[in-house]
Amino acid sequence: MTASPVPSALATDQVHGLLHRLTVIDVRTPGEYASGHLPGALNIPLDQVRRALPDIRHAAERGEILVVCASGARSENACKLLADQGVPAATLAGGTGAWAAAGHDLHRPAAHKPRTAWGMERQVRFTAGTMVLVGLALGLLVHPAFQLVSAAIAGGLVFSALTDTCGMAALLGRLPHNRPRPADLAAALTALRGR
Repeated sequence: MTASPVPSALATDQVHGLLHRLTVIDVRTPGEYASGHLPGALNIPLDQVRRALPDIRHAAERGEILVVCASGARSENACKLLADQGVPAATLAGGTGAWAAAGHDLHRPAAHKPRTAWGMERQVRFTAGTMVLVGLALGLLVHPAFQLVSAAIAGGLVFSALTDTCGMAALLGRLPHNRPRPADLAAALTALRGR
C-alpha cells in the first residue's frame, strides 16, 4: 500500500498525472463502458461491486482505487459502499464526462464492435418521458385514471432528486444491453487480482 491515500474526490488533471498508479474501476453499464472509458479502467457495474468486493479489497491492499462513472454520482455511491466495507477509494469529480471535456482520451474495447449505447441518464430521461406521454395519452383517450401513471413518474423523479438515488436506473441496468457478459466481469475480476 502506498504511504499517502488518495483524497475522496480527484479532479481530472490530478487523475491524469496519477493514472499509472491507480486501479481504475468504471461502475457504469457495459454499454456505457464500451462507448469510452479511462485508459486501463476495469468495468465492474455498480450492482456488481458487492460481488467483486474481495477482489477490490485485494487490489486496494496494493495501491489506490479510483472509481469512475459518467458524472460522479454512481461512483460516489460505490465509494460509500466500499468505505462501509473498509476499502478506501476515490472518485473522479465529474466522471468520464469531465475527463473527456478536459481533452483526455477515452479508450474503447478493440475486441468488441463499438456499441451505440445510451448513457444511463439518457435512458432514464427517455423512459420517464415516454411513460409520462403514454399516461397522458391514455388518460385522454381511454380513461382519466391512466393519468396516475404520469403522476407516479413525476413523484418518482422528485423522490430520485431528493434522495440522490434512481430506482428506474436500477431497473434499466438489469436490461440485457446494460448487463455485463459473464466473461467480461470475470476478466475484470481476474485483472483486479493481478494488480
